[in-house]
Amino acid sequence: MTVYFHEEDLPEGALAPGPVAVDTETMGLQLGRDRLCVVQIADGRGDEHLVRFAPRSDYAAPNLKAVLADPARLKIYHFARFDIASIRAYLGVMAEPVYCTKTASRLIRTYTDRHGLKELVRELLGLEISKQQQTSDWGAPELSDAQKDYAASDVRYLHALKERLDERLEREGRVRLAQACFDFLPHRALLDLAGWPEVDIFAHV
Repeated sequence: MTVYFHEEDLPEGALAPGPVAVDTETMGLQLGRDRLCVVQIADGRGDEHLVRFAPRSDYAAPNLKAVLADPARLKIYHFARFDIASIRAYLGVMAEPVYCTKTASRLIRTYTDRHGLKELVRELLGLEISKQQQTSDWGAPELSDAQKDYAASDVRYLHALKERLDERLEREGRVRLAQACFDFLPHRALLDLAGWPEVDIFAHV
């Protein structure tokens, strides 16, 4: 298992064909204010790739964009809504089709309100991950080894989590409902970017 660190783009051919796990690190959680700093991506075969963008990057990244925009590749996220919106805002591509482990968890782990990645990995895979670097400075000139390992861990387990969550979605008869939610997430991200981040436009009031 190796964590590869790249500046401004993913090397061509770095990933095997098939689904990819994707995550982002930004300067904060406010779209439009907090810039995209790192995109993490993994093909589920044991290695993770981190692509870091400089403060005045033009976000050209043709190889990374080609992977993210490939309609034949499923993108697996944890809390896809934010990552899709951040990628769209800075890289200019819609990174779909989508699978979101947090959305799947909310649909079938109705016995708990704990749907964070750390809790999912602990319950479904029996592993512990650290979230200590979650709020660190991702725009720093140099990222620490701890930051790199944290970023890699955010995509390291998503393929395995999808398998476990799919089993439960099937068991509870919610596969079609989950897919409908996944299909809507790119539109939810566009609503966020267009100025409706906290508004339920389907609500009566």
